[in-house]
Amino acid sequence: MSNEEIERDIEGPFLTTKEAARFLKLKPNTLEKMRVYGGGPIYRKHGRHVRYHIDDLNDWSNLRKKDSTADD
Repeated sequence: MSNEEIERDIEGPFLTTKEAARFLKLKPNTLEKMRVYGGGPIYRKHGRHVRYHIDDLNDWSNLRKKDSTADD
């Protein structure tokens, strides 16, 4: 799912945990655990709601690019 498709489906660049997980092809539970233990994408708290910005998700994903399984 591209950024444009996500933005057409929702209002604005902020995604819920479920939407962000779908965008990254992860389970929502994975993002929830990453919020507790660290290592996940940057998120924001809008009141009591957790939101992910599409640009932060892309930045997080881009930091994980690998060209070999030997990369650490």
